Amino acid sequence: MIENLYADLNDRSKLIFKKLVESYLKTGSPAGSETIMKMGGLNLSSASIRSILSNLQKEGLLYAPHRSAGRMPTEKGMRFFVDGLLEFGRISKTDKENIKQQCSSKGKSYEEVLDVASRAISGLSNYAGIVIAPKFQKNLKHLEFIRLNKSQLMLILAYENGEVENRIIEDNGKYNNSLLIQASNYLTSKFTNKNISQIKRVIQTDIKNSQNELEIISSKLIKQGIIQTPPNVKNPYIFLHGQSNLLKDEIISKDLDQIRNLFDDIEKKSSFVEILETAGKAKGVQIFIGSKNFLFKHSGLSMVMAPYKNNDQEIIGAIGVVGPTRLNYSKIVPLVDYTSKIIGKVID
Repeated sequence: MIENLYADLNDRSKLIFKKLVESYLKTGSPAGSETIMKMGGLNLSSASIRSILSNLQKEGLLYAPHRSAGRMPTEKGMRFFVDGLLEFGRISKTDKENIKQQCSSKGKSYEEVLDVASRAISGLSNYAGIVIAPKFQKNLKHLEFIRLNKSQLMLILAYENGEVENRIIEDNGKYNNSLLIQASNYLTSKFTNKNISQIKRVIQTDIKNSQNELEIISSKLIKQGIIQTPPNVKNPYIFLHGQSNLLKDEIISKDLDQIRNLFDDIEKKSSFVEILETAGKAKGVQIFIGSKNFLFKHSGLSMVMAPYKNNDQEIIGAIGVVGPTRLNYSKIVPLVDYTSKIIGKVID
C-alpha cells in the first residue's frame, strides 16, 4: 500500500525521490546521483545517493530504462509522488481572469460554454482539455405522459435542440388518460425553455405550495419522472481540444498506435459514462496515472479530472486535462479545480 510505504521511508529517501521525480517532470529523462547532487539541498555523497536510489528501485518506485542511464519513476512511483510529496502551485491572476472571460456564458449556449472551457484549459495547460457532461442541461420544448400499460407510464421529454428522451414511470394505474393529458399540457406551459436542473428546483417548491388537484398530481408525476428516474447518460456531450499537443511529448509520440487508439476511444465515447460516475463520487480533483487511468489504459497518459456542480451542489459534469504521465501536476491540478468551479457558476 502507498500509505504504508510513505510511513516506512525516511525523510532523506523521500527527499531524494522527490528531487528525482521533479527532474523527470522537467526533462522527461532519467536522473542519476550526479544530477540529484547538482540540484542541491543534500549533504550526501554520490555513493550514498546511489544506495538510496537502489533501495527505492527495490520498492518499485523507480526503474532503470538502461544500465547506465539513471532512473525514472514507475507508475507506482508517480502515484506515490502525487499522493504524498506533490506541492501544488497557485493560479496567477492573469490565468484566473482568462478562464473567467473565456468561460463567460454571455451570449453563449450551454454547449458553447463547455466547448470554450475545453479549449481554454487546453491552452493554459498545453495538453488536451476535455469536458464531459450528460445531456440533461438542454432546454425543454415539450413534455408528455403516455400510458404504456396498467402499471407504467412513459414520460417523453422533447428538447429545443431536437433531441427526445423517454423515461419509464411506475404508477400502478393511478391516473387516467384525461388527467395525463391535462398534466402534460400544464407542465409543458410551466417548464418550456427551462433545463432539468432548473425544473428540479421548481419542483421542490411546487410540491409544498400546490393548491388544486391538477397541480398536486402534476407535481408528483414530474417529480417521479425527473428526480426519481435517472436520465440516460450513455451518450454524453464530449468536448475535446488540444489533441495535437500530445504529439509534442517524445515518449507518447513514439507510440502512434496508442495515440490512434486514444482518438478512437474518444470518437466512440467509450468509458465516458464511467468518468461521470466516478466524478459523481469524487470530492474534488482526481488524478489517474498510466494504466490506472481507466479511460485510456496502457497509453502512457494521465488524466486530471474534477467534477463541476450547479448551485444546488449537484454534480452535472466533469472537466479535465489529458497528457503524459509526467504532467506538471502542481500547475494542472489547481487549474482544473478552479476551472471546474467557474463552469459550475456560469452554466447554472
